[in-house]
Amino acid sequence: MRLDDLVEALHRFYGPLTPPPRDPFTLFVWEVLSAHSTPRRRDAALASLRRIPALTPDSLSRAPQKKLEDSARLAGAYTEPRIDALRAGAALFRRSPRLADLIRGPLAAARRALKPLPQLGEIGAHRMLLFAADHALLPIDAPVLRVGRRLGYGRDAAGSLRKQARAVRADVAGQLPASADAFRRAYLYLAHHGAATCTERDPHCHVCPLLADCPDGKARMDRAN
Repeated sequence: MRLDDLVEALHRFYGPLTPPPRDPFTLFVWEVLSAHSTPRRRDAALASLRRIPALTPDSLSRAPQKKLEDSARLAGAYTEPRIDALRAGAALFRRSPRLADLIRGPLAAARRALKPLPQLGEIGAHRMLLFAADHALLPIDAPVLRVGRRLGYGRDAAGSLRKQARAVRADVAGQLPASADAFRRAYLYLAHHGAATCTERDPHCHVCPLLADCPDGKARMDRAN
């Protein structure tokens, strides 16, 4: 079965999912709040920043420190590093008013434009390129890598996690329509499935909607029986 068909099966199983923000600066804030947090705590912190309001580079730069601390604390630990990253990112967006246009341009230049953003990393940059800049590029974070390899994508790749991720991404690219919308939908459902059902330990294969197409899951169920 093609990957877009598997994604459709996940859509039927989980229903509609909320994607990351499409606005580049809001997505940067979302990324900073996501680190060492949970979706519920991250969303609470994001909603609190929206109420200040502090979800534009200018408004976040002007926001009182105490209000930023109260909002960032809702995401969990590491309050000070989060605020430092948010203020540094806001300063970069203010210095580079064309940043949103740059990341929607040629991919190599878009990657370079994102490098100075703090706490973004390669996977966060890939999410930014996909959700905020319409590049058809699949971010391979830990849940997506796990689901992809269990389904058989990039399974023969050995070595570092980066090499494995590259192999999964290459296999997946040939299984999806060449559109950012298709890649966004695939990432959203694969990442959610990896976090909710196809977990690292004790995956819930008995309820998985992809079991019939998952070599790893079928082998696991055979061993259990």
